[in-house]
Amino acid sequence: MKDIERRFIKASELRITGGDDKPKTIVGYPAIFNKLSLDLGGFREKISPGAFTATLTKGDDVRALVDHDPGKILGRNTAGTLKLEQNTKGLKATIKPADTQAGRDIVTSLTRGDIDGMSFGFRTITDKWETIDGEEIRTLEEVELFDVSVVTYPAYPDTSVAVRSLEQAKEAAKPKTEAMKMRLAIEEAESTAVAG
Repeated sequence: MKDIERRFIKASELRITGGDDKPKTIVGYPAIFNKLSLDLGGFREKISPGAFTATLTKGDDVRALVDHDPGKILGRNTAGTLKLEQNTKGLKATIKPADTQAGRDIVTSLTRGDIDGMSFGFRTITDKWETIDGEEIRTLEEVELFDVSVVTYPAYPDTSVAVRSLEQAKEAAKPKTEAMKMRLAIEEAESTAVAG
């Protein structure tokens, strides 16, 4: 099972809608398509349009959190308090925060401008690695989405899992040594002999 990764970005759009007579709603983009990330520990990353299609189509259970803290839940798509949609810009989240301490606090912090970032937690289903102008670029083609979060520290990459992802990709791309090639040939011959 692959590790959960998180990406923190300064939100290009994060706002509160509603007013005194209407419930407050948080609207923002936790993921923007085709934009390169900061350095994530030896590589940069971008998200392909449609990367969230499988999650959204299947109706996976996704939560809206504060700083990825499951104790500070703002909304949930299966409860109808989080709406997620892809458009040409990226993944848009519309959150109806509960009248809880976490909900009230985040609305106040967003209204004051103290917080201006969003993030998403995911597991990679398919990705593509390329070297472009000497730089390692990872493109997320399809991901399983777990949560979207309003975050205190935007543009702060969580590199512990990201570095492992780079190392796994490099290992998979290494040319096979002669010994490995011979071992694979022997295993293939043995499986053919057993099948025959």
